[in-house]
Amino acid sequence: MTIESILSYIRPADRSAEKAARGHWDSLAKPLGSLGRLEDAVTKIAALTGDPDVLLHRRDLVVFCADNGVVRRGVSQTDHTATTAVAAALGEGTSTVNYMARAAACAVLPVDIGMREDTPAGVLPRKVRRETADISAGPAMTRAECETAILAGVRIAGGFAGAIYDEGLGLKEFPDGEVVPSDILLLGEMGIGNTTTTAAVTCALLSRPPEEIAGYGAGLSEEGLKRKIAVIREALAINQPDSNDPIDILQKVGGLDLAALCGVCLGAALYRIPVILDGAITNAAALCAVRMCPAVRDALIASHISREPAADLLLDALGLSPCIQADLHLGEGSGAVMMLSLLDQALAVYSSGHTFGHLGIPAYTPQ
Repeated sequence: MTIESILSYIRPADRSAEKAARGHWDSLAKPLGSLGRLEDAVTKIAALTGDPDVLLHRRDLVVFCADNGVVRRGVSQTDHTATTAVAAALGEGTSTVNYMARAAACAVLPVDIGMREDTPAGVLPRKVRRETADISAGPAMTRAECETAILAGVRIAGGFAGAIYDEGLGLKEFPDGEVVPSDILLLGEMGIGNTTTTAAVTCALLSRPPEEIAGYGAGLSEEGLKRKIAVIREALAINQPDSNDPIDILQKVGGLDLAALCGVCLGAALYRIPVILDGAITNAAALCAVRMCPAVRDALIASHISREPAADLLLDALGLSPCIQADLHLGEGSGAVMMLSLLDQALAVYSSGHTFGHLGIPAYTPQ
């Protein structure tokens, strides 16, 4: 499996299914478009899967855990031990997002893609290396390591799809009954220092200065933010990431969590599974995937606009509109889980059969 071969198999969404889903929305006994962006999200799912009968029975949140060497520069309140502790809680089912996910009937899969410490119990071991290098002193990782993390994300998406990619053979489904495919994937992350790597990646993708992109993360002081901005500036200057090469950007100033998240976005587009993004970190990873293959955008659903300054710019670049504006900045996929609950509400209407015909009144028409 190579990234290039994966990109060659990704296809745009099914516009006939999209039209059918939109027509179904318009047949329901309510003002046209009255559920706003939620109608758009359901319609987008129909277009991606090619089926206007949208069902979200199995739903899975994937949380990639990784450490970043740049934390040694004082860009965060804490160090890698916080990643270890939260990853362990994710594996035990006791982290914040676990409780939220249970309320939304969503399974949680934490994945160690690059933690400094050993993989905790209950966490899927996919470690590429033990944390990245300090991006202010050189590249975060090698290009081969970055591609390995991206491909790990693609394979994880394939596992949830109940399909595998076989070089030379294309896509193959697993035998019936071997796995129950997921209907929707949610993305999350856990890694101290990853708002710094995300800001650096965003600067490189959007050609913006660190002052416009860097935020307070998990509670930096004003002095801490100044230090973070200076570190990002150093990282961009020493690494000179190629703005036209997303893998080069991820390799030089990104993180293993970002690379794996990018891979899941590619895999989701390949296997036709809709993906709900969380905040700025997952959005930056998604933009890397879209820059590699624009058709990936058809698989992406925005959940919320986070408090990070990069959030608006990333969503604009992705061409996505979030449904939630609640000043969220928790991470772990928490905003994506909230969005899933809103989709359930929208689908309760979409699948109700409560049409104008049932009420015996004329349907609304565009005026």
